[in-house]
Amino acid sequence: MGELPNAVVKRLLAQHGGGLRVSGSAIDEAVKATEDYLARLARESQALAVADKRKTVMDHDITKARAKIESGGL
Repeated sequence: MGELPNAVVKRLLAQHGGGLRVSGSAIDEAVKATEDYLARLARESQALAVADKRKTVMDHDITKARAKIESGGL
């Protein structure tokens, strides 16, 4: 089981899915997918901060990491 609360993921899926009900197994898959995305986002953001010789991930690191991930760069 993941670290993200299922209830939060279920609420977001229902809210953005036109109000449809969501099965338990679909929630589990969404939690896994979300945690995977966040892990990739964290790794890429951290790499950008390290490349700039910083110990802190900044908002622009997250923005650049998202762009790279969403363009298929990861």
